Amino acid sequence: MRDPATEAGAAMARLLLEAGAVQVSADRSFVLASGWASPVYVDCRRLIGMPGPRARATELALDFIRRRFGDAPPFDAVAGGETAGIPWASWIADRLGLPLLYVRKRPLGFGRSAQVEGGAPDGARVLLVDDLATDAASKVAFAKGLRTAGMRLSDALVLFHNRAFPGWHERLLRLDLSLHALASWDDVLRLPADDPLLPPADRQVIERFLRDPAGWSADHGGRSAPMQPPL
Repeated sequence: MRDPATEAGAAMARLLLEAGAVQVSADRSFVLASGWASPVYVDCRRLIGMPGPRARATELALDFIRRRFGDAPPFDAVAGGETAGIPWASWIADRLGLPLLYVRKRPLGFGRSAQVEGGAPDGARVLLVDDLATDAASKVAFAKGLRTAGMRLSDALVLFHNRAFPGWHERLLRLDLSLHALASWDDVLRLPADDPLLPPADRQVIERFLRDPAGWSADHGGRSAPMQPPL
């Protein structure tokens, strides 16, 4: 029997590759927002400007939500993390007929100094949506902001989870937050060896990097260990 989660992961991985969102470089490193250095970079923002791929990614997200939570998902609102999570949260909230919130990494600092924008009652159960997760540091900021604003948050959904670097699992455990991903590097590497979307040279770069991501980062000018404390 086919595993629906594996099929969804393969579809999302293929979608990202077809859109040119998976960039691989054996010669130079990408420094991620989290401070890690990597020879691979997943740019989910590319999908936002492409009507076909963004519609397909939205459908995959909705299919995942219904499969995981049922045909009537137990959420009162959808929250998008700034900035790239906001459009995905908007499309998902619209399709589910739910209120939309967006949450900043920190309070605005002027006016109402709001960290969360949009309307939802205190105690509302919220699904947090973002495009990408690396070490989950931004998810900590989003979760704290939503909970401080009176929301109930137990689940987050991302298009792609870069599970390579240490620290993310401990953060999520301490945060009591379940992070769901449509795809990860496992899904990318499950593509057939002769698939032209993932040339053998690119596959080798990814596989070599994944054997020791923190070591690769340290050797190429990036972080060598998670920030302490991890939350």
